[in-house]
Parts: sequence; C-alpha cells; structure tokens
Amino acid sequence: MNKRTTGLIILEVILVVLALMFLFPLFLMVINSFKTLGEVLRDVLALPKSPSFANFIFVWKYVRYPRLFLNNVIITVIGIVGIVIFSSIAAYMQSRYKSKFSTFLYFFCVMPMLIPFQTIMITVLKLMSSIKLTGSTWGLGIQYWGFGIPLAVFIYHGFVKMIPREIDESAMVDGATTLRTYFQVIFPLLRPVSTTIIVIDVMWIWNDFLLPLLMVNSSKSTQTLTLAAYGFIGQYNTDWQYAMAAMVMAVMPSVIFFVIMQKDIVKGVVVGAVKA
Repeated sequence: MNKRTTGLIILEVILVVLALMFLFPLFLMVINSFKTLGEVLRDVLALPKSPSFANFIFVWKYVRYPRLFLNNVIITVIGIVGIVIFSSIAAYMQSRYKSKFSTFLYFFCVMPMLIPFQTIMITVLKLMSSIKLTGSTWGLGIQYWGFGIPLAVFIYHGFVKMIPREIDESAMVDGATTLRTYFQVIFPLLRPVSTTIIVIDVMWIWNDFLLPLLMVNSSKSTQTLTLAAYGFIGQYNTDWQYAMAAMVMAVMPSVIFFVIMQKDIVKGVVVGAVKA
C-alpha cells in the first residue's frame, strides 16, 4: 500500500467515527421512543423489550400533530419563498451592476452572517412585537427572510458572476426588461444552486427551536413541532418516552425531504464548483 492509499483509509476511518458520533444521539432518540418510561429510566442504551407505537399515538393526539405539521409547512414555505426570490434578485442586481454602491450593498447584505443570533434576539423580539409579527405563523415565516437571506445572497452572488453577461444582453436586444430577463432567463439557470439553498434552509427552518420559542410560543395553536416536543420536558417531571417520540415525529419529515433531495444537493454543489 502506498502512502496515498494509507492516508485515504485513515481519513475514511476518521469520517466514519465522526459520523457514528453524530448519529449516536439520533439512534438513542429513536430506540427510546419505542420504550415505556420505566424502560427509559432503567437503561437508556438498551433496545426496547417490546417495541410499541403507543407513544407515537399519544403524541399524535395530545399535541394535535396535523395542526402543528401544517404550522411547520406554512412557516417553512413562506420562509423559503422569500429567501429564494429576494436573495437571488439581490445577488443578480449586485453582480450585474458594478459600482461602489452595489459593492457596499453586497457587504451590507452578507454582514449579518457574522452576528450571532443570541446577541440580538432580545432586540429582535421587541422589534417584531412592535410591528405585530409575533404570535403568528406567517409572521415567523417572514422573519426567516432576514436571517436566511445573507447566506443565500453570498451563495447566489458567486454563482451569478459565472453566468456570461452575453445572455442578458441577448435578452435585452429581444426587448426583455431587466426583471423579465431575470425571471425567464437567469432564474432557471440558478436551479442547481437554488435547490441546494432550499434544502439547507428547509432543514434549518423546519427544525429550528430558538426563534419559534421566542415568537410563537404564547399559544398552542401557533406552536411548531419542536416546541411541542419540548413541552414534554418539565422542571420537576419529564415524560422522556413522549419527548423522544415527539422529536422523532418532528424531525422525520425534514430527514425524508433531505434523503429525497440529496442527489440534487450534490449536483448543485458540483455545478457550483465547476463554474467557480
């Protein structure tokens, strides 16, 4: 074996170990969701003696799962649509019209990526409360625009720069306006990178906990699935078996979506790398 082969084997072993470390908590969550509370308290690592779906049935009824699932869908769809449309348009305009002002706008758009949410969450809560965007699913979806657009603009901007300007000029010669050129010519070319952004942001928005806790936790009718799972954890008593089942039911839709779309993610990353 040469040094390169040995190095690749060592790297693969390290990656497998890291993957197992990250998957182990997920494994514990799944196996404990099929146990009774007594089994969970006796041995967290043991497999369930008699697996049962009773925990899932209870959670489905108790938290009104269909209603909370719909809340998650509304929040995620509103967030994704806004992020994709506004960030792609901003990136397109900033990359096509070069000036000091457009450069300033670009850095102004991506700068929030450097600011930890925890440092501004109280200010954001007061601001959103003053403009009546708290306590509603659509209001929470709109708030994700501000937190998701910076990274999306950064990704789109690098991709749009690699699209030849001659394509825009050809469309303009045929009488297309700037917006029509964008929507009918440029935006379809952004499909690979758009898919990557959509999948990343769906995983983030669907499973987010902190922002929904601040903005929509005042009413059970506006809660998300992750907040409902947190509801089984109390200061003096915790129903671990229901909490684990609720978490499985909360994350499973996003995991299924990721598995279905993973080929498109890889394709988008590859196309972006080739263009770069």
